[in-house]
Amino acid sequence: MSKFAPTLLVAVLFGSAALFCASALPCHAAGGVQVLNGDAHYPEGPIWFQGKLYYVEYDRNAVMTWDGKRNAMFSFEKGCGQSAVVPTAHGEFLTTCYDNGTIGRMAADGKVLPAYTHDKDGNKFVGPNDFAPDGHGGIYFTTSGSHGDAIDGKVFYIAADATISLEAGDVHNANGLAVSRDGKILYLVETDENRLLKFKIGAGGSLSDRRIFVNLDDLTHHVVHIWPDGVKIDSRGEIYIGQSARDLNVPLAGVIFIVDADGKLLRQLTLPSLQVPNFAFSPDEKTLYVTAVDQIDKSPYMGKLYSMPIH
Repeated sequence: MSKFAPTLLVAVLFGSAALFCASALPCHAAGGVQVLNGDAHYPEGPIWFQGKLYYVEYDRNAVMTWDGKRNAMFSFEKGCGQSAVVPTAHGEFLTTCYDNGTIGRMAADGKVLPAYTHDKDGNKFVGPNDFAPDGHGGIYFTTSGSHGDAIDGKVFYIAADATISLEAGDVHNANGLAVSRDGKILYLVETDENRLLKFKIGAGGSLSDRRIFVNLDDLTHHVVHIWPDGVKIDSRGEIYIGQSARDLNVPLAGVIFIVDADGKLLRQLTLPSLQVPNFAFSPDEKTLYVTAVDQIDKSPYMGKLYSMPIH
């Protein structure tokens, strides 16, 4: 999720019928793209779990589900401003409440439970943004920070026993994050520096050896500023990077970049929406579910939930 103070922006809607290739970079223009929800209010943070796609609608303060036939509201919490959702090892769900600075909790039936408001040392959460499970019962999450010139984004870790600890700081708008399939590396989007960082994962979820993984502006030969958003990794180790363009009619709008473990561009997917902040794989990884935003200047931030074949 990439929230910002827009300048000279107006609402924009792209047609939903066809894909387009936005540049000379390798482009995979797949057929079979479908709009699963054409009335989504800033959809974000999807994850596939037990036969359903869970995702959020930030401007509806809601966690939603799509079961293959219909969209339904799973949970509602006024004032939260949800930006991502994730199941826990204990049968609950968590959501990043971007607006009220908490990690929201929900029971398996969607009932709202008392939220997490700070870590074990009393650190509060400024702009909770996205989640990344580590495959061992723990979950990383980002807090974007206060934006602008402030470099106060952070990465926290929720251990299997629900202890929350601060693991990394001084990030310029911390956003999407993902754990490598071998569990050894955490990839982190630093949106306002237009890049991804990487860390070594140690015992207890600790992070070390911070390095730049890839700069999106360099990757695209500085055609336009790329504001990376969500990131996911498939079973082959390919890294999918979403983005949230901040201007209209710019090159590479709606593009999802796919790179290898060395940061080399493999291919790209393009959808007919301005922003494609986040996505989730189907269990067989043949389908990508993409949350997209068309209207970026004001509420209700109209967007769509897409599905598209990828393999």
